[in-house]
Amino acid sequence: MKKYNFLYLRSFLAITLLFVVSFFTSCSDDDSGVSTTTTITSVNRALNTPTDGSPVEIDVPVEMGYPNTTYFIHGTGFSTLKKIYFNGLESYFNPTMVTDNVIVVTIDEDTPYENASSELKIVTSFGTVVYHFVIAPPAPVLTKGFSPVNAADGSIMTIYGNFFLDPIVTFGTIPATVISNSLTEIKVTVPVGADKQYVTVKTISGSVTSSYAVGTAIYDDVAYYGLDFPSWNNHTYESDGNADQGLIYIKKNMGAWDSLQGNWGWYDQIAPYKGIRLSVKASVAGTVKLIFNGDWSERNMMSVQPGWNTFVFTWAELGDADHVQNISFQNMSKSGADGIANTISIDNIGFVLK
Repeated sequence: MKKYNFLYLRSFLAITLLFVVSFFTSCSDDDSGVSTTTTITSVNRALNTPTDGSPVEIDVPVEMGYPNTTYFIHGTGFSTLKKIYFNGLESYFNPTMVTDNVIVVTIDEDTPYENASSELKIVTSFGTVVYHFVIAPPAPVLTKGFSPVNAADGSIMTIYGNFFLDPIVTFGTIPATVISNSLTEIKVTVPVGADKQYVTVKTISGSVTSSYAVGTAIYDDVAYYGLDFPSWNNHTYESDGNADQGLIYIKKNMGAWDSLQGNWGWYDQIAPYKGIRLSVKASVAGTVKLIFNGDWSERNMMSVQPGWNTFVFTWAELGDADHVQNISFQNMSKSGADGIANTISIDNIGFVLK
């Protein structure tokens, strides 16, 4: 059965209706419907959906636009429109969606936004008009979090993601000094008081906050508290760019019922936390058992997939634990009633704040 996106249909109809109204308005203002002077008076977001639950707004003036988003350009002299450029890149327009006073255009998704001219340029038979208009990147995202998670005050931390254009970084409410950045990576000096704070990256397009806090790692490219994995497990540490957090993750080709057994350590400073988190993926869909503090019983099962999934276990689910002594894993993947081999990857083991 086909599924129709009624929100998209409603948005399309709203844009079309507004264009029709604009068309008749422009015709009534000028019997000829054509101006020989090309001007741009405003660029308006065709549809704006507020995040606070307010009604959808139509034809809203803006000073900044986003690629792959539809806008109305208001002005005069558009009837002989030939070209539209945002930051030097041409955007396609449908001639049937142009009047002398309104252009409906979707900004090309490849429009540059870094080190760009911030110019909208319109070319008509009557000349060329340039209008200041900023193209913003999408809102920032975190792809591999930050590293090291257990960073000391004054140390250097790297934040991994995308769309980091002129970023502002804070640890909780504490501002951090950005040392350098590209669109996909930021290096900051960790400020005093950053421990147990979440990391937020803010740009002109929005903000993103990490899902875990500074100082909460058990494994974040390296292991802490003696809770590592002895070499006799025959596992590997992969740095192929596919980590869930940081740069390095743990990988083991496990036969049926095989395990990855951790060393025995001890950490009991867990009062700020409600449990632990960990990210797991597998070569094929299956099941992995978390063995916590030596409990090999049939509990704490994780349904794993080829992509990374993050699991959270509370202290209650971990036997009302008051310390962490051992973390191990067992491949419980099956085909029917029979166990099967699976390649299991593990990353970003750590604590979850209350």
